Amino acid sequence: MYLLGYDIGSSSVKASLVNAATGECVAQNYFPKTEMAIQSPQPGWAEQEPESWWENLIIATQSVLSSANIAVAEIKAIGISYQMHGLVLVDKEQNVLRPSIIWCDSRAVSYGEKAFHALGEDYCLSHLLNAPGNFTAAKLAWVKENEPEIYAKTDKFMLPGDYIAMRMTGEIKTTISGLSEGIFWDFRENGISRNLMDYFGFSSSLVPPLTPTFGEQGKLSKVAADQLGLAEGIPITYRAGDQPNNALSLNVLNPGEIAATAGTSGVVYGVNKHIRYDQQSRVNNFAHVNHTQDKTRLGVLLCINGTGILNAWIKRNVAQKDIRYDEMNEIGMQAPIGADGLIMLPFGNGAERILNNQELGCSLHGLNFNRHQQAHVIRAAQEGIAFSLAYGMEIMQEMGITCNVIRAGKANLFLSPLFRNTLANTTNATIELYETDGAMGAAKGAGIGAGIYKNEQEAFRSLKKLETIQPDTTHTGATKESYTLWKSILQKQLK
Repeated sequence: MYLLGYDIGSSSVKASLVNAATGECVAQNYFPKTEMAIQSPQPGWAEQEPESWWENLIIATQSVLSSANIAVAEIKAIGISYQMHGLVLVDKEQNVLRPSIIWCDSRAVSYGEKAFHALGEDYCLSHLLNAPGNFTAAKLAWVKENEPEIYAKTDKFMLPGDYIAMRMTGEIKTTISGLSEGIFWDFRENGISRNLMDYFGFSSSLVPPLTPTFGEQGKLSKVAADQLGLAEGIPITYRAGDQPNNALSLNVLNPGEIAATAGTSGVVYGVNKHIRYDQQSRVNNFAHVNHTQDKTRLGVLLCINGTGILNAWIKRNVAQKDIRYDEMNEIGMQAPIGADGLIMLPFGNGAERILNNQELGCSLHGLNFNRHQQAHVIRAAQEGIAFSLAYGMEIMQEMGITCNVIRAGKANLFLSPLFRNTLANTTNATIELYETDGAMGAAKGAGIGAGIYKNEQEAFRSLKKLETIQPDTTHTGATKESYTLWKSILQKQLK
């Protein structure tokens, strides 16, 4: 018996085939091998053709089936993880009306800001748990005003995962989690926000019917099955945005548990059992995959834009040519903790939400030409990234989330001892590294939704812990002293 999981990213589409009994991934692949194209017709815009997601999903599926060499009848459920906050519009015949406005598109910022003030900051934060910002609702408002002919033809709006499920089943549905990430969900009223819908002038008919995050959401149609090389009738039993799904893949489901990623951007995602919010909206709150009306489970999402992208910049522009990341990490560790007073603020990838949407840029402080060398710059960069995550986690702690254990996949910056030791010593948190990814998490989510696993504990009993990093008491003092200096410099830069 097997489970098939997909992770629909903006760079690639990944498929994983998991043996339901053992929890092991038996085949996995992603396409395209170079990053998927993102169109930017104007500065700040980012669009993708939804059809390209489907085309790459077909290729990934066929590759996985070829590698696994199993009977497709043995695949019992399908799960979908997807890039969050995107907007897909279709007409009554399910034709896509325009390219998807994806997560990193910033054209709708002003629409969200106007809604925040018009609806009232107190209402937005206490009911929506977020400022409308640049999320899906604001993007739909942009289309309504700037492309009225397309808006008039729109039958339903969808998130990217809803679109993939539509292609698989022919049915258009969405989830509470999905609506909350689009800032459509009122957590106080446990329903779609009438105030927001009325403010933007959206008809309720545009909202797809609700389906549970876990549970049957439709069955694979003959048309889709023929394209994918799968058996008709396989149920789709799970869908979630990439960050809630990453938390699921790490078995982060209960209050106080923390998941983290550190790729191009860095994310810390904690689970809260209380409906709470940050007064300055520096972190986001969404319904977690296991949130219900009777059991509050909110995902508190902290995002730092300038994490792995800074480390990659250092590799290209500071380190020697053709150096590997592991070699660069070793060089950085030759410098002492605190990099002899060299401090780096890593905010060079756009406006940062934790800084009230200020765009500070990346900056070096305390550079001494006679003392500091390449190793100091490398160390200052990775320490700055770890400090920025710790700074955001302090906001999460103010909201009642205790950060004692951080779970992450052993990938990207979490491969660096320098980075993860700095993070552990700054936060006093234990870091646990696991062998998992989003597509595997989606496959196991499908198993939960299909009832193949009786609960989450059974689904993730095979989750393999690869390494544990404990705070090192001999180094926490020096690390926290450097962090205090880092924060003091940050406060001087903030307007």
